[in-house]
Order: sequence, then C-alpha cells, then structure tokens
Amino acid sequence: MAIKAHLLIVDDEANTLASMSRAFRLAGHEATVCDNAAKALELAKAQKYDLILSDVVMPGTDGLTLLEELKKQGVTAPVVMMSGQAHIEMAVRATRLGALDFLEKPISSDKLMLTVENALKLQRLESENRQLRQRLGKHEIVWKGEAMRRVMAQLERVAASESRVCIFGETGTGKELVARTIHERSPRSAGPFVTLNCAAVPAELIESELFGHEKGSFTGASGRHIGKFEQADRGTIFLDEIGDMPLNMQAKLLRVLEEGEVERIGGDKPVTVNVRVVVATHRDLEARVREEKFRQDLFHRIHVFPLLLPPLRERRDDIPALVEHFAAQVSAQNGWKPVPFTEDAMEALQSHAWPGNVRELRNMIERLMLLATDGRVDLATVELALPKSSPAGTAAAFADTGSGALADRVQSFERQVILAELKRSHQNVSLAAKTLGLERSHLYKKADQLGIDLRAMRREQDPHD
Repeated sequence: MAIKAHLLIVDDEANTLASMSRAFRLAGHEATVCDNAAKALELAKAQKYDLILSDVVMPGTDGLTLLEELKKQGVTAPVVMMSGQAHIEMAVRATRLGALDFLEKPISSDKLMLTVENALKLQRLESENRQLRQRLGKHEIVWKGEAMRRVMAQLERVAASESRVCIFGETGTGKELVARTIHERSPRSAGPFVTLNCAAVPAELIESELFGHEKGSFTGASGRHIGKFEQADRGTIFLDEIGDMPLNMQAKLLRVLEEGEVERIGGDKPVTVNVRVVVATHRDLEARVREEKFRQDLFHRIHVFPLLLPPLRERRDDIPALVEHFAAQVSAQNGWKPVPFTEDAMEALQSHAWPGNVRELRNMIERLMLLATDGRVDLATVELALPKSSPAGTAAAFADTGSGALADRVQSFERQVILAELKRSHQNVSLAAKTLGLERSHLYKKADQLGIDLRAMRREQDPHD
C-alpha cells in the first residue's frame, strides 16, 4: 500500500486487537491498540492518528458514544466503526454522528485494507483541497493599474512555455510570488515548486543545498541529502537573489543548465533532472557581468525572458486593492472583525514612498489594524504609524541619487532611506527594521550590501555593547 499511516484500534476483544494490529503492521502501518473507550479518548486527544477504527459494542462506554465524544473534543481523525451485531439503525446513527464507514464483523483482511486505504486517500484529498484554498488566497497577485497589467500580460505568455525567466525587482516587490504564479499557470503546475535564496545560504553549503550529497561525503554528512534540483524534478526551481551566488557555484549551475544533470557531492554518477528554472534578483546583472562578479555565459542562459516588477511607488493605483486584500488576510488569520480604512487614510497610504514595497505595506496594514480606534483606520492612525516624511521630500531624495544604471540609483535611494530611518530611530536597529517593514536580520544584510556598518553604529551608541 502506497500510503502508510498511524492507526488507533479500539476493541474489547484481545484476539481482534492482536490480529488487526498484526495485519496492519505487515502492510507497513503503525497500529496502537486500546481495549476501552475512555482510554481511546485520552489517546486521541494526546496524539494525532490518521485513522481510528472502533468496535461499537464494548463494556462501559460504547463505540457510538466514543465517536460522539471524539467529535465534541475536536479530534479530526476519520473514524470507522465496526460491529458483529450490526443492524441498519446502528449504521445510520454512526453515519449521522460522523463515522466515515461502518464495517460488519468478521472483516476480511482485503476489505479492511481497502477501507483504510480509501479513508487515507480521502483524508489526503481533503488536506490538499484545504491547502489549495489557502494558497490561492495567500499567493494571489493583487493589481488594478496599468503598470502591473503589462507585467501580468507578459506573465501569462511566458507561463505557458518552458522558457527560463529572470525576474528583476527591488526587495519586497513580490518576485517569489510572481515565480510561483508562473509555475501554477504552467504545464508543470502538478509538479513541485522548490525555492532557494542564494543570498541566504552560506557559500560552503550552497552546493549541497542545490545538488545534494551522499552519506560521509564531508564532515557532518550523516546521511544522504537530496538537493533542490532533484526535489524539483518535473516541476520548477526558483533561485532567488541569483546575483549573489558565488562565482564557483555559477560555473556548476551553468553545467546543470547545459546538460540537465546534477551530481551529488560524494556521488559517483550524475542524476538526470527535468526542471524549469526561474531566477530573480534585485541587482543589475549586466553591471555584475562587467564587474566580473557574474558569469556572462550564465547570464545568457538565464536571461531568456526578463520580467521587470515595478516598485510600489510606481503602482500607487494598486494600493487600495492591496490594502483591502491584506486587511482581509490579517483579519482571517487573527479572527478579527473587518476594519475599514477611511478615504483620507487611504490617500496617505498612496502618497507614501514604500521603500520596502509590497512587503512593507503588508506589515504596515497589520500594524494599523492593531492601532485602529473606533473600529476603523483613519488618517491619525496612519500618521502615527508611518515614518514622518513628505512625498515631495521622498521624490527629491530619489531624484538626487546621481546618474548611472537604474539599479545603482535604486541602491543609492535605499541607502538614503535606511540612513534616514536609523537617524530618526536614534540608531535603534530593531525599531528601524520594524518601521521599514523588514526583519532585523534582513536589515543587517541589506545594510551590508549598501555599505552601511550597523554594528559600528551600535558600538558608537553603546561602547560596552
């Protein structure tokens, strides 16, 4: 049987427990046995089971009462009832109480295994449907304006192909969301979607993460590890921040793209993989090529279909729709009542620069809903939460970022924004990160990329730190 499970069997007959548990173990399942309803209820509350099989007629509490109590206690495992004294009324009552099936004893081994297999398949389908509904809400691209209309038109065209896609955009613009949408609208949608942030993995571990390793291939390799490329077979691999990939790994990635094979560290033969590659970066890759920090041959391999995501300051028409989407999402996650945003509050949000882009906006919406008074988010709430800066000042700051490539000017702007926020927060890195809508570790990383020494600032603030 393909699906292996942990089962709870409840029956007051020792021979039944022994024979059923033996049959399940031979089929590869794990079986816990119990001879009374009270103990079964405690076990089901303390541990997760994939399926519960219970006799109906037992001394003390009977199986139907157990079924009723399981449902009342919120136990979600499906329940199959069994009885040697079955009749129609008993089966009808069990079904009304929520039993998945009703089996009449004696039960043949084949019938028992088929019932369990069908129950587990149904449970898996229900779980997949729940995940799909959650994913559709969580991973939805929200847009209304012209800037994103052009992006979505390009996305639709390229998603149906096998072409490699290179997504460009500032931090927080939703590059992974776009990559996932490309996968979900592609012929590979039934396959896996596997991600790796090239900037987040230490250089010495990235080869193992991408290609895997064999047991004993290096110190600490206690077992075989299957890499991201093998995990993504017949699906899509998304390599985020590829512009930060070490040069030696770029050469190895190029070979995989050319030959369609990976070789695990310590392995003695290549493994064929069928993977679509989508990459993303906030960097100017052509400038990295000129600086000899990125291989030109790899650039041409991945730069088949470039897709540029506009920053949020260039898609202000989308902000009301994004606010509505994130507010509904936050309310659902926290069990809150919907919180409306007043017209002047929305205008203030649209006039903000959003250096952290959509990610910053999402975090800000949650903060505003926590700060909301009188059951709404008004202008005063927004002014309390947003950094004190004017649209004109922000525009001037962005305009005064020198000349050169767009990505270089964007980095200059990001540097000014971070320095201004650090000054405003009196060098409090945690507060600055929170205000910018970033994780503290992400702010440190971003600052390092922009040449800002946060650790030195902290030492100046507190020499004993």
